Amino acid sequence: MEIILKYFPDFTETQKQQFASLYDLYTDWNAKINVISRKDIENLYEHHVLHSLGIAKVTRFVPGTHIMDLGTGGGFPGIPLAILFPEVKFHLVDSIGKKVRVATEVANSIGLKNVTFRHARAEEEKQLFDFVVSRAVMPLADLLKIIRKNITPKQQNALPNGLICLKGGELANETMPFKNKTVMYDLKDYFEEEFFETKKVVYVAP
Repeated sequence: MEIILKYFPDFTETQKQQFASLYDLYTDWNAKINVISRKDIENLYEHHVLHSLGIAKVTRFVPGTHIMDLGTGGGFPGIPLAILFPEVKFHLVDSIGKKVRVATEVANSIGLKNVTFRHARAEEEKQLFDFVVSRAVMPLADLLKIIRKNITPKQQNALPNGLICLKGGELANETMPFKNKTVMYDLKDYFEEEFFETKKVVYVAP
């Protein structure tokens, strides 16, 4: 938890309590339904919560923004971002029902009011959003093909509506087809920990 406060020192008491509750909740649920690698659960705050909050280092969402977290798994990056931005609406979608259940139970346990959930494939979600966020394992080209239909043309943020992904490794080839529409941010510029050395936030206009 200290690592989160190191980079985000201005939380309200409610936000501090919500973030502090995540470790026990995810540890408990992970023992029943594996949503985080068992070896990695003790790195929850650095590898999952702070990683998710990397998006907030490159853009701040205005109140009333609608965001879909696609392939949310156990709730990343959606749940940490929903705690950080209580006036932004998040819709967390995953094709695996038991993972959606974990994310739902965690959100309910900490009293999050700005999240909704859906067990569905990405192709089935027809709602419109300002942004789609994802800790993407899917190639960008495939992801863009799926989510273009979900991006509303109505703009309300400084960053134009589009896709915001958390990705790692060498991305030059993957982003090449969209190089004029892509901005990459190195998380090592924002976080000192070694884990972030190769992690990036990738923004793509649809």
